[in-house]
Amino acid sequence: MDFKELNLNEKILKAIDDMGFEEPSKIQSEVIPVLLEGLDVIGQAETGTGKTLAYGAPIINNFSSNDGKVFCLILTPTRELAIQVNDELARIGKYSKVRLLPVYGGVQIDRQIKAIKRGVDIVVGTPGRVLDLIKRNVLDLKSVRYLVIDEADEMLDMGFIDDIKEIINHTNRERQTMMFSATMPDEIKNLAKKYMKSNAKFISIVKKTMTVSTVQHFYYEVKNQERFESLCRILDVDEPSSTIIFCKTKKEVDELTENMQSRGYNVEGMHGDMSQNQRINTLRKFKEGILDFLVATDVAARGIDIENVTHVINYNLPQDVESYVHRIGRTGRANRSGVAYTLVTSREYPALKRIEKATRCKIKRKELPTVDDILEVKYNKMIAEIKKTLEKNDYKRFVPLAMELDEEYNLVDVAAALMDMYYGEDVYRNDIERDYLRLFINLGRKDKFNKRTAIKLLADCRIPKNDIQDIDIFEKFSFVNVARSAAKNIIDQLSGKIIDGKRISVEISKPRK
Repeated sequence: MDFKELNLNEKILKAIDDMGFEEPSKIQSEVIPVLLEGLDVIGQAETGTGKTLAYGAPIINNFSSNDGKVFCLILTPTRELAIQVNDELARIGKYSKVRLLPVYGGVQIDRQIKAIKRGVDIVVGTPGRVLDLIKRNVLDLKSVRYLVIDEADEMLDMGFIDDIKEIINHTNRERQTMMFSATMPDEIKNLAKKYMKSNAKFISIVKKTMTVSTVQHFYYEVKNQERFESLCRILDVDEPSSTIIFCKTKKEVDELTENMQSRGYNVEGMHGDMSQNQRINTLRKFKEGILDFLVATDVAARGIDIENVTHVINYNLPQDVESYVHRIGRTGRANRSGVAYTLVTSREYPALKRIEKATRCKIKRKELPTVDDILEVKYNKMIAEIKKTLEKNDYKRFVPLAMELDEEYNLVDVAAALMDMYYGEDVYRNDIERDYLRLFINLGRKDKFNKRTAIKLLADCRIPKNDIQDIDIFEKFSFVNVARSAAKNIIDQLSGKIIDGKRISVEISKPRK
């Protein structure tokens, strides 16, 4: 099943596609049709199963009015979850012009009051702050058509049930109600019985358990713009073979594969837009060890059954726990040990902890390798190759030449020079110069500036493609991450240049404080 079969409108489908999801999770495929029918839903599901999209997509799908009245209220136990839910709804409603507001304690209430008075369509909040806004006569819930109680058991544990009951009493009785809870204690069942319609559907998603006890789980905290560089450092230090790298989207698979190939990694990508023959051929090469790395989407990797996969790398977090379990299940097979790495930003860390909690699996932090770590690995590899050559004793024909050099130079210096000649480029392989600088350019989307024109502009400066890392285009300006060694050349050549009547300004971006 894919999302197109769920009767969602084109705006929602386009937003989901932008988010990179290829097919619905189990809870999404079961909950979305029921909510679109207009029925109440009681969902028993763990955090991290994709339930925000399960209720968010049909709610925003049915959104039609911008009259400024609150038509949906979502209650969450914590401010962190309120922010997370709000952010995901913003992505789902990207093309639907829906106005969202997260409300929670611990911050000034004045801004939240002003935002509500300006007009809000969906409010996501903690019970305490929502109740406060109701009592101040700021938040009117009479027009609410949809009420979501998320992580109800958590709110029960935190003592919010009475607040929730009071909030519900302020809403329209004709509303559609959704309640999600990992467990179903009697008090939650009673709440559902009292406030939900008699024909409410109960949907239970049985959590997959982690069955790969032979897998070690680690995560690296990375900056989003340095995700690729961080991956390269990990690969250069670990030197893994038979590794599957998972991406969220087909576009990301293509981009990562191309970038890795440009760095010399033995890699191919695999996703749903490729022909069956292409996928079969790529998989065959990976199975036979011709490829060290396979970059794939979740869907493309379904059915991959290769016993000797040593590493699985989540280039970014999967959308739900089920996907994480599926990905990690590609390694650690047949009682072999396996390693799973996940790259996360600081913003994604709470989602990682939810995956850890749901899978009951400890995901340990690892520090990103430094340039010195990479050089040490390469030095050791170089020394091992030299020792192997010495042990073969197959170098005697060069002894006379060595004796001749010995008369003029110190043999230690000669050996070092030879190492530099034959190993220097590989050992350093731009690792020192891999330090990147972030450049600010005063061109943005309003100037019809995009990634293609940015690459062409940099190519005119004779900048190698490998020296360009990330390009971020905004409305009035852009940022480009380039190799430190190329930065001065770019600034010198582009600063003051006039394009379409606009004088270009390029400078090193100041770090955020």
